[in-house]
Amino acid sequence: MTDPIAADDDWLLDDDEETSSPTGQTPIDQRLWRVLIVDDDVDVHAVTRLALRNVSFKGRELELFSAYSAAEAFRILRDTSDIALVLLDVVMETDDAGLLLARQIREELNNHIVRVVLRTGQPGQAPEQRVIIEYDINDYKAKTELTTQKLFTTVISALRAYESLMMLERSRIGLGKILAGATNLYQVHSLREFASGVLNQVSAILDVGADGVLCVMSTGESEPTVVAATGGYSGLSDREHLPNDHPLLPTITKAFHEKHSQFEHPANVLFIHTQGERELAISVTPPWPLAQIQRDLLEVFCQRIAAAFDNLYMFGQLRKAQEATVVALADLAEFRDHGTGGHVRRVQHLSSRIAESMTRRGSVDPELTPQLVEMIGLASILHDVGKVSTPDQILLKPGIHTPEERSVMQTHAEVGRAILERASQMVDGVSYLTYGAQIAGAHHEHFDGAGYPKGLAGRDIPLAARIVAVVDVFDALLHKRPYKEPWPYPEVVTYIRERSGSQFDPEVVEALLAVIEHNPPAPAGDDD
Repeated sequence: MTDPIAADDDWLLDDDEETSSPTGQTPIDQRLWRVLIVDDDVDVHAVTRLALRNVSFKGRELELFSAYSAAEAFRILRDTSDIALVLLDVVMETDDAGLLLARQIREELNNHIVRVVLRTGQPGQAPEQRVIIEYDINDYKAKTELTTQKLFTTVISALRAYESLMMLERSRIGLGKILAGATNLYQVHSLREFASGVLNQVSAILDVGADGVLCVMSTGESEPTVVAATGGYSGLSDREHLPNDHPLLPTITKAFHEKHSQFEHPANVLFIHTQGERELAISVTPPWPLAQIQRDLLEVFCQRIAAAFDNLYMFGQLRKAQEATVVALADLAEFRDHGTGGHVRRVQHLSSRIAESMTRRGSVDPELTPQLVEMIGLASILHDVGKVSTPDQILLKPGIHTPEERSVMQTHAEVGRAILERASQMVDGVSYLTYGAQIAGAHHEHFDGAGYPKGLAGRDIPLAARIVAVVDVFDALLHKRPYKEPWPYPEVVTYIRERSGSQFDPEVVEALLAVIEHNPPAPAGDDD
């Protein structure tokens, strides 16, 4: 049992003072500082509440919680977020219950930010020097010395220290999110994916759900282009520009005009200028005004976004150059083989759709990676690049090839593989050229081992080549060649079905049939 509090003119009792419910599930009010009073004496709670009833710090009032034992206090601290200060009695259910709770707060709850002030009515039972050294507490007061003014000073000092620690912790967490977010942004391949990633990361840094819009303004443009939108603004994703009457437009326009960020709650616009002479505006509308630390973190993140945006643009240009090179190689091969028409483009389109279909159908083929799905279309364009080595009299012969001519014709597979394999070795990692070499060298192999040039069978044939093997024959049969007229569509489908498991991978055939079932290819025209 604790000693009664010494009489003091500044301490008043009010038995009718209502105590708050520590277990209430009301939403966190960001305007209030949360303070937990831990004491087994009801009068101490009443007096403390009365003394602190008008206290505020930086415009935020106090929200007081009460616990009448160390065990109850532990549960409140475990289940309630953002408690800034614990006013803790030492002697409760045991002589050292408060001291043990102080240790639990730091070690079991791993909470090193909440400020702990010990209040004791028996100072000799817990000597101040020993307690300060052995326990991670922030202040030690005898109840007899805590007048209203001294309690006010103690509480304000603790809240100020808590606020400083929280700012440091939020900076640490925010910077961690910035680093993680910047890493993720470098992994995207399109501007819209990039923009969506930016909005997600901004929401994470704010640590609130936020509606957001990202707009881009390029040099010479008169109005911003909407690139991505989230939350309540997601409907804007389908529009090229913000509507003239949209509430965010004035603030976004002002940011572009003044060339710096605008924080006009509820509209907050981050302005970003890239080295590529593009300007970005990210507008977010969190439920309350942004604190200065949040603004500072967002400004740091904006610097990372600018660098990531420039790198994304450079990556896109390099990607386009790579694609242009692949198309040029394919065009070179197709230029000599006039009868193939748009064959390679159709193979490109259908190969991509088959890989996507296999993914949707839950294929367990280990080679069916997101990288293959992304690259197989463009890589398939190179399947006949080796034909550049085939003599015209054989390549362009309108009739059936002799065995000798067929043997020469078949060398195009090895030639194409060798050319592309050498080129792929000049690029780190897996590229279009990697898959192109696999396809060029093995798209004439048969699933049962009866194909050429190496007689590979089953999954010894690369998946990319197994896919293109089906697509190449399917498209070739549908369209005119120097040595044949186009086949009727039903006959082509029957031919492919009949060779499932012998010439073709059955899983690829099923994926092809699933693709063409709902979207059959257009009939062959005169230009094919």
